[in-house]
Amino acid sequence: MERRLAAILAADVVGYSRLMGEDETGTLERLKSLRKELVQPKITERKGRIVKLMGDGLLAEFPSVVEAVKCAVEIQQSMIGREADLPDERRLRLRIGVNLGDIIVEGSDIYGDGVNVAARLEGLADPGGICVSGGVYEQDRDRVDAPFEDMGKQEVKNIDRPVQVWRWATDTPTAAPRSEKESEPLSLPDKPSIAVLPFDNMSGDPEQDYFADGLAEDIITELSREPDLFVIARNSSFVYKDKSNDIKEIGLDLGARYVLEGSVRKAGNRIRLTAQLIDAETNHHVWAERYDRSLEDIFEIQDELTSAIYSSLLKKLIDIGLERTIRRKPTDLDAYSHALRAFGLIYRMTRADNDAAFDAAEAALALDPHYSRAHSAMAWAHIYRVFLGQADDPKEALEKARVEARKAIEADRNDYWSYGALGGAEIWMGHHERALSALERAVALGPSSADMRALNAMVLNYLGRPEEGLADIELAVRLNPHHPDWYLVVWGRSLYLLGRHVDAVPVLQRLVDSGTELLPSYLLMIANYMAIGRSNEARDVVPALLEVSPDFTLAQVPQVAPFKKKEDLDRYLDLLRQAGLPEK
Repeated sequence: MERRLAAILAADVVGYSRLMGEDETGTLERLKSLRKELVQPKITERKGRIVKLMGDGLLAEFPSVVEAVKCAVEIQQSMIGREADLPDERRLRLRIGVNLGDIIVEGSDIYGDGVNVAARLEGLADPGGICVSGGVYEQDRDRVDAPFEDMGKQEVKNIDRPVQVWRWATDTPTAAPRSEKESEPLSLPDKPSIAVLPFDNMSGDPEQDYFADGLAEDIITELSREPDLFVIARNSSFVYKDKSNDIKEIGLDLGARYVLEGSVRKAGNRIRLTAQLIDAETNHHVWAERYDRSLEDIFEIQDELTSAIYSSLLKKLIDIGLERTIRRKPTDLDAYSHALRAFGLIYRMTRADNDAAFDAAEAALALDPHYSRAHSAMAWAHIYRVFLGQADDPKEALEKARVEARKAIEADRNDYWSYGALGGAEIWMGHHERALSALERAVALGPSSADMRALNAMVLNYLGRPEEGLADIELAVRLNPHHPDWYLVVWGRSLYLLGRHVDAVPVLQRLVDSGTELLPSYLLMIANYMAIGRSNEARDVVPALLEVSPDFTLAQVPQVAPFKKKEDLDRYLDLLRQAGLPEK
């Protein structure tokens, strides 16, 4: 494990969820342009590197504090003149934090207090502003031609000591306070809505991030079983990982009335978990608890948490008890940790991470051959191998996925992820009714699971029921405002089948422009362009498709687009053929 001193820059977009809600396609396009035209060149020019992109945010490191601060100032100054043609409330604005600290390097990623403090500083910055730590200010006070003013010592979340903060002192318009428009919330649903934030890893070991994330994910999974709750999906609540955000702002961004946050410290065979449920409208604590237990009690802790949350939210609305289904627990806690890691890797949707997910799932099954979650992870890894073009024999990979999903169901008939995996395997094998049956069961077990709703929409589309598919994918997007890219493929297919080709193009454009490895996005883009007579633009997409899948031919279309109705498949093939895709 490598440690080093580095300057860390953290940045994100102000009011991103609101902007996406108003104009999803346009906002994403402007964010991509901002990164490509301004942020990335400035970071490179100042000898830094982007460590990772996180939705609307990014993390970068620099070998020099001076270069990091100059980069931050130059970016914010350049933002002043951007998007001058747009109303003030629609312009993209950044918050930036810069810290100097010790970091832990693992592969291309970085961890540690140095990173966490940078994220907290970013949260303290004004829209269009910059906050730096005292150490950064001392290093660059005479070397950077930019005024900074002392904000004093600030208490920030999950940092034991107060942080000395300096604010970039500027009277430029980009540093204006948040407008009322930026705080407009998503409308709240007609049932208690909750966002579960990723638990903070207090163990000091970056490897335990998977454990901390997995605990929060399990809470989301269990709460999603309850039809009386509206549960924000993992992808959206996890956007706030390692960020210092106001709970009220999170509630506004996600359209959630309640927010659960907490921390976990794992040491040897002991675990300390703290959790608090907060009313985001009032910032009042609804409930809080701390658990100091043996690690073997982790599943009892999760059940107590979900029961307490459920009871707290519903006791004033309905006079019923909580009848929980019995979860099948792994016989080996290391199997649990490996399974958590597998799912964490699968969520990233890259070929390298999917390969690593196989290894983690295999490690879990080696320790506990009857662990449902491990079989489910293995099934999803096989399915994504097909999606990502990794499978030498897609039919064989899908059959393996089906086998693993069935093993998961046999081990735990109440795990909706297992039924979701089975439905995914069945639909891509062309077994439409079996797929629908599996997804209906998955949705029944997890009515607030955004992913199950999106998978159900995919199956309904292929069955020729796009109106129902569109309703489900729109609900999935509401449950998961920061949804993964494959939701857009499902959404685009619903619109395509409904003949709304003009609406489908911008939904799919963001995927194609991002260079996604998801083959269906290119096929759908081409078909929609051809359907509205934009043949030249359709043919322009063909090289990108063939770059992702060089051996692709029209003969493969029935497998990657398993329409049940012959007329749907024939029309799709005809549009793709007109665009010049090879027959065989």
